[in-house]
Amino acid sequence: MYLLVLFLPLLSFFLVSLFGRFFGRPGSSVLSVVLMFFSVFVSWFLLFEVSFSNSLVCVVLFDWINVELLSVKWGFLFDSVTALMLVVVTTISFFVHLYSVSYMEHDPHIQRFLSYLSLFTFFMLLLVTSDNFLQMFVG
Repeated sequence: MYLLVLFLPLLSFFLVSLFGRFFGRPGSSVLSVVLMFFSVFVSWFLLFEVSFSNSLVCVVLFDWINVELLSVKWGFLFDSVTALMLVVVTTISFFVHLYSVSYMEHDPHIQRFLSYLSLFTFFMLLLVTSDNFLQMFVG
């Protein structure tokens, strides 16, 4: 559930960039906006869950760098500040997606633009939820 808010924009990027011609301009627009809406919904849910329980959730996926004295893990940290920033980033990004669909209605390359916009949203969320400074640098 916690990682869903992060990987829905990435899924939107892959689906729209790989199958954008198959979906067409309206289908790609609808798919991108709907996945961003689900990401906003999950981020609001996470805000209520983390802030009401006043807890800290750390999700560690794997060891990224493991040298003798240096151990860097690839993980995500969810606390109340992160949950609030998730709500801000996903809500603004949802409205940017929604506005871009109507603004670029007649552009023939709207699929590419929406896929890059979703990728940008993913990296913003990676920046917000990163567990360490090296992962934050990647975001």
